[in-house]
Amino acid sequence: MAKRVIFDKKNILITGGAGFLGSHLCDRLLQENRVICLDNFLTSKEENINHLLVNPDFEFIRHDLTEPINLEELPELKDFKIAFQGLQEIYHLACPTSPRDYEKYPIETLLANAYATRNALEMAKKYQSKFILFSSSTIYGEILDLKNVYINEDYWGYINPVGEKSCYDEGKRFAESLTYNYQKVHQLEVRIARIWNTYGPRMRLYDGRMIPDLISQAINNESLIISGDIDKLNSYCYVTDLIEGIIRLAKSRVGEPINIGNPEGSKLREVAQKIIDFSGSKSKLIIKEEEAGQYSIKQSLPDITRAKQKLGWFPIINLNDGLKKTIEYMQGLKAVSLESFKF
Repeated sequence: MAKRVIFDKKNILITGGAGFLGSHLCDRLLQENRVICLDNFLTSKEENINHLLVNPDFEFIRHDLTEPINLEELPELKDFKIAFQGLQEIYHLACPTSPRDYEKYPIETLLANAYATRNALEMAKKYQSKFILFSSSTIYGEILDLKNVYINEDYWGYINPVGEKSCYDEGKRFAESLTYNYQKVHQLEVRIARIWNTYGPRMRLYDGRMIPDLISQAINNESLIISGDIDKLNSYCYVTDLIEGIIRLAKSRVGEPINIGNPEGSKLREVAQKIIDFSGSKSKLIIKEEEAGQYSIKQSLPDITRAKQKLGWFPIINLNDGLKKTIEYMQGLKAVSLESFKF
């Protein structure tokens, strides 16, 4: 069992806590807990957590978790009294997640899934913390049989170990295997969330993922060029729905991997047009052959039966509302960026 809570709140460590998902998780968990956010800013940004720095229950540690760390030795964490209370929960997110990022940092991505996951698990073993791994739907790889578009957690997937995305796909598979075997050998209490496409505020402009890139183009009145199977259904889960699913998973007794994503598919063509309409953009939607565009995405949909039955979770934010919130945030980012260039 994890060390009992000596004080009135749990100590929680969030690795990769300054990223898109991590910062939203920090917001949520700070409502009832003390949070240590650990990040090296390889692909995240300080602006995501600036608003939390004044909170006495929050502490940021800049560190690359591919190297071990002893939290008990850090003077900035003295008020957390980790030597006495330990860590009750560890949420492990530290890893580049945008294709643009892990194509730029393939070795770092592999090491994040290997060494960083091991170091996080070693802390969980030391303090007998509950360990929540942020995995990915990419572990399913290529879907060979699309007679059923919905993929459940029993599907093993088909991945090229030396392909362009192998650093991320195989990395996440290894992280899951390492987590499972730590659970088996050291009797850790672990949770594995297989996260599907998620979007929302705090994604970076031109992030390398479809929604932020298309929004960036729209608010700059650039043409939105899409290609491939533009009428294929894809999954889009709003970030607050995702975080709610993670919180429910952490509180549950579900030790097996579980899909967290939106099973309601939307067509790429329709998503792009919504972005143009909701942003008030003058952009044109241009549809080209698959080899000419960037977003030739072929993605299945998550079967969330397990999440519904065991967590009582399903997404509630519809695509229209989610896109409007995301567009509003990114328009604000653009305004701030332009203001910074004024003299």
